[in-house]
Amino acid sequence: MIKVLHVITGLNDGGAEGVLTRLCLHSKGASHMVVSLMDGGKYGPILQKAGVRVLCLGMNPGKPSIAKFVRLVRIIRAEKPDIVQTWMYHADLLGGIAARLAGIQRVFWGIRHSTLQRGKSKRSTIFIARLCAILSRWVPEKIICCANKALLVHADIGYVASKLLVVSNGYDLLSFKPDVEAGKKVRDELALGPDEFVIGKVARFDPQKDHDSFLKALKLVASHQVPFRCILIGRDLSHDNATLVATIAELGMQDKILLVGQRKDIPAVMNAIDLHVLSSAYGEAFPNVIAEAMACGTPCVSTDVGDAVEIVGDAGLCCSSRDPKALSDLIVKMAQERQHSPGEWQLRKIECVERIAGQFSMDEMVMAFEGCWVSSMR
Repeated sequence: MIKVLHVITGLNDGGAEGVLTRLCLHSKGASHMVVSLMDGGKYGPILQKAGVRVLCLGMNPGKPSIAKFVRLVRIIRAEKPDIVQTWMYHADLLGGIAARLAGIQRVFWGIRHSTLQRGKSKRSTIFIARLCAILSRWVPEKIICCANKALLVHADIGYVASKLLVVSNGYDLLSFKPDVEAGKKVRDELALGPDEFVIGKVARFDPQKDHDSFLKALKLVASHQVPFRCILIGRDLSHDNATLVATIAELGMQDKILLVGQRKDIPAVMNAIDLHVLSSAYGEAFPNVIAEAMACGTPCVSTDVGDAVEIVGDAGLCCSSRDPKALSDLIVKMAQERQHSPGEWQLRKIECVERIAGQFSMDEMVMAFEGCWVSSMR
């Protein structure tokens, strides 16, 4: 069994953090330990409870510490892992260099980002990504991207193309699955009727997620006399968010939208809604929420970001970002299908589950990661 040491920027609630956790918990061909450059966040305790060692360096975001970097080198040297797998730009840079200084030859980088444009990405992020592009000639053996779009973007900015490969995210289909009772409980809790058309969006409040365009799209949906309720789930999606509350009020949508905030029962939430909408403007690589919703039998529409089209499996269910009219048309189309063609709607729900199970299973992802690591040792 090979020994893998992971280095990640932090372990708070996020796509990369979730994938790392699922990989460690389901991998059978390797032993794992995790070093977080910052703190343990959401996933640190989950990993520790499952028996995965987690060490946290306590770095401040945006302020690398030489002393803590030296500690990282010492940890890697003491652990003597067969593989160092890093996740996201800061960890790729610091973890990759630290691994090389510690004498580790087999370093694998992880890329989870698909947009590197001024005005969309932070200047510091673009700078570090371009620095990593230069270092990609020497530091990593392979660079694992979570999406085809991510691979193309990073090859274009100078990452060594021959080292880039794609391993799609995999999902725990024992957790994310159709569950009528779980969905009913959430609806009852939120006072949503069993026959109401409920739209959901699971995403933190952030310019990348473009809640403004989504809310404008919902206003257009309402103008078509389509009855619906919408629940917004995620960090800062509560009545404490004065900016969001004001926007909803300006659109006159107070009676249509429920601000739910963060929840831990996302599989139940996905079962409670009829349609999940991803309205991101940029930055997505492999949007986990689409696959998670579909695994629960919940159809999705999305802006054309990252590998959204590949996950959904139908370009007709995706539209350009920052286009409320196009997004509203997709939502209306789905609402009308659900209302007027219940047989087709049920078939669509079944096809959602089958697509995720067939294309993005946990076993496939784990086998792909382990295959990369093992092949480097031959």
